[in-house]
Amino acid sequence: MQESFDPTSTVGNPLAPGRYIFLGPFQIDRQRQEITRNGERLKLQGKVYQVLVALLEKPGGVVTREELRQRLWPAETHVNYDANVNTTVNKLRLVLGDSSEKPQYIETIPRKGYCLLVHPEVSETPRVASTQLIAQSTSLLKSHSNREVAPGQPTKEGSSRSMTNVWMIIGVIGLILAGMLLGAGLTRVWITHIAPVSPWP
Repeated sequence: MQESFDPTSTVGNPLAPGRYIFLGPFQIDRQRQEITRNGERLKLQGKVYQVLVALLEKPGGVVTREELRQRLWPAETHVNYDANVNTTVNKLRLVLGDSSEKPQYIETIPRKGYCLLVHPEVSETPRVASTQLIAQSTSLLKSHSNREVAPGQPTKEGSSRSMTNVWMIIGVIGLILAGMLLGAGLTRVWITHIAPVSPWP
């Protein structure tokens, strides 16, 4: 008689003490059964999540295809187990950004099963809040540093204003000089041509 798999069993389960599991940039909330990456929630179907938990419970060890079959489908279920296990594991790899050719998280053990290559960390407190806070602080610092200018160097806005003021001053000076030259020219014309013709009273 085939034994049924009990996912609530804590025997041989190193993840029992904590609610949150950290796997590289991923955070798994076991209570809500969801996975996030840097605070962004990722879509994970029920069976895909169960495969992830099975691998997390045996880091570095081989999770056999038979174990996955027992976990994912009851004994009386009639499906193509091999094809469905492959599809489910591939969906998990897709979520993690992993590949079977160059695995970073899940390695295929030929004719046996799968092995989790990264050792997970477990905690009662989430990391998402601190990660988001660090990201926000970093973005604020970057935006602030972009506005900072070395001493003695004007900002782009200040420099465009100062250039506009310079051109205005040059224009006014030019107009004054042009007016002075025009006035001087008219005076000279008056003296040399018009003034001698006028009769003395």
